[in-house]
Amino acid sequence: MTYNRTDGPSAVEFRQAREEWIEGRIQDLADVLEAAGPDLYELLPADLGEPRLAAAVTVARVAGDEARAQPVASTARWLERLIPGGHRHDLAGAARALRSRLATWGEPAVWSWSATAWEEMALWWWRRHQPRTGDPARDFAEWRSRWSVEISWNGDIDEPEQAPRRHGRTLLTPTEFFAAEPEPLRLLAHAVLRSPRTVAAVEDAVLLREEHLQSAGHLRWLAEQQACVDQLEAWRRAQQETGSEAARAFLAELSEAAKRYATLVLQPVVEALSAGERALLDGSRPGAHRNAADYLDVFLDWQVQSDEDAWRDDVPSADVAWQARDHRERGETTWQGIRGSVPVWYHIVTSPQEKAAALAYSGRPSASVVRVRTGEDDVTVPGLSLFEGSFDEADESADWYPDPGIDVPYDPDSAFDLCALLALAHLGHARLEFLTVHSDGAVRTLRSVRALIREDDAKAYRRWALAALRDLAPDPEDLADLIARDEEVSEDEWSEDEWGETDGLGGTAPGTGPDGAPSSGPEASSAGRRTAGGSLPPELLGKVKALLRKAEDQAATEEEARAFLAKATELMAKYGIEQAMLDDLDAPAGPLDKVVEVHPPYAKEMRRLLSWIAEVMRCRSVYPGGKANRLRVHLFGFESDIQASEVLFASLRLQMLDGADRADRLHRPAGEDARAYKRSWMLGFIREVTDRVKAAQEAARAAAEQEQEQETAECAGRAARSVALVLADRSTVVDARLNDRYPKLGRARPAKFKGTGYRQGRVDGRRADIGGQTIVPDTSAEQLVG
Repeated sequence: MTYNRTDGPSAVEFRQAREEWIEGRIQDLADVLEAAGPDLYELLPADLGEPRLAAAVTVARVAGDEARAQPVASTARWLERLIPGGHRHDLAGAARALRSRLATWGEPAVWSWSATAWEEMALWWWRRHQPRTGDPARDFAEWRSRWSVEISWNGDIDEPEQAPRRHGRTLLTPTEFFAAEPEPLRLLAHAVLRSPRTVAAVEDAVLLREEHLQSAGHLRWLAEQQACVDQLEAWRRAQQETGSEAARAFLAELSEAAKRYATLVLQPVVEALSAGERALLDGSRPGAHRNAADYLDVFLDWQVQSDEDAWRDDVPSADVAWQARDHRERGETTWQGIRGSVPVWYHIVTSPQEKAAALAYSGRPSASVVRVRTGEDDVTVPGLSLFEGSFDEADESADWYPDPGIDVPYDPDSAFDLCALLALAHLGHARLEFLTVHSDGAVRTLRSVRALIREDDAKAYRRWALAALRDLAPDPEDLADLIARDEEVSEDEWSEDEWGETDGLGGTAPGTGPDGAPSSGPEASSAGRRTAGGSLPPELLGKVKALLRKAEDQAATEEEARAFLAKATELMAKYGIEQAMLDDLDAPAGPLDKVVEVHPPYAKEMRRLLSWIAEVMRCRSVYPGGKANRLRVHLFGFESDIQASEVLFASLRLQMLDGADRADRLHRPAGEDARAYKRSWMLGFIREVTDRVKAAQEAARAAAEQEQEQETAECAGRAARSVALVLADRSTVVDARLNDRYPKLGRARPAKFKGTGYRQGRVDGRRADIGGQTIVPDTSAEQLVG
């Protein structure tokens, strides 16, 4: 049947949802440039059109260059063409700074394996909205010259919802599609699609895919229709096993109709989407691709990232130079690493023949640059060399220009090795850095090249790495604890990044040393000075700890424990407000900072608990960058508030670990992974207890305001600032201190949970004895993953 009518509701809603989502993603990318690359953001010319869109395209182009392992000089050249007078600015330095921060940014669109697809979308969106001259050819030439790139796409990318028209169809749901089928088939399809079991199964399937779709309403709609088709097929297979021959023939017609819908309506729309949208939709389905993204997400969150010097084209960074000298002394010439989100192989050239081979290498080998030996075939080669065989100058038949190829002994028990291999397979290429060590010990870069990995090898690497990772960490979130247990590097082997990561919930950090811990000496005492009157008085601290110990006592009833912890929270909240009002009258004590260590198990959940508790106690928190800081939370605030946060965290940490074990024994569904259940339970627990602490703080503030009003009424001649204004001023001071210490903060990744324990965690959080009215939380950052 041919459809000639105008767009129906499905096509209109799909188009609107898509445009709204793309606008939101463009804003997200623009935010990355504004925060991570402010120098470039300020230099963008006005004639590019809307600044937000120009910023999004710029960061997408820079991320695309990083994904292609392009040198910074190449990025700087197109930036000079984009920005009038750009040669007068340090664009190479700005590009290095931005590229060094992309991997740790909580934005999947700028990670190497996603970057080129999002670059295509951003460039297309800018071309669609670029300032027009009235001459299409001139507009296209302008687009191509300004961004120094030409992206090819199919002609349907502007209106993918119109793609079914090639087959005489329009975009509609399966129910609408089957309405045009003969009555017996239509009635059966409608009955199956509207049955409660099918509806519930479709809802569950979409829910498990929704988080991976990044809030894209139009992709969610497609996923829902795909789930409907899958459920129709599942029902048909179940019925066909026991039906008669006539019934099986009729069910075959149902199957054919469902396939026509998928082929003529859904598939054309999917094929017309941009590469980024297709990747999101395909990656949301359970499978190897999606699991790889989950593991790499956690890996990047905990991976040590190099500083800006690592992105220099002419000389290697200080840490690479140090490694080169160290490896050479041990007789090794090749080692691996991760720079940003790109796998890197470093090789020290030691002979004229190797130099010739390195300069001649095209980047397109007949075999993979990296040859992974696994299982019983695992090899350990002392002094690994990038080039196979040896160079014999006397042998005229010797091949002086072999393809680089290294046998890599990946350790199946090393989370880093497995994730680096997975990144290699996911991206499809590695970066080769050929280095030379001069007689004076100086390390120079001979050549950098992008080395492609054969597709069949990449698939094999992905399968093996995923299998090993599932054995090592069945839940991707377990990687955090595995990495946290790695051997800590010494202080002199680590240099702190100049920017951290905030949970969106708070912290301030002056007076810290290079490892992120509070520094010592005169500078520290002046920058992060503690005032004697700011800390909790010993008698109050003793009373609070006694109440918390009673709340933690297993012998206490729920009502008793709740009362104990409610009283402890009330005392700390009341003291904090009283101290703020006294400081406002006297010489105010300035804010300070403190780095607090958290410990496995469940290191990420412990960081989250501390940072969220600190937020409602009027503090701010930052997750500093670097391996040495993986278990640290940098708190900012006034001394009494920081101390109260630590005291409460210590108590709630124990309650959370005990409660998770208890909930696992009593409530975890059979067959569900215990760690996944506990982790989701902990997120619910953290949400609930922080809501209750916030309620206690609000109650204390309301009581203080009422008391102040009474005092003001009794002393009509005395004027005093309101409690709300004093607290707001303190928060402003804390924020300023934080911004001064961490001017370029990234966003922490949203909280995700896979298990089914979240709701039970909320219930048990109410029993964690915080007391007070529960505030309904904003759950926008809570995401369910399958």
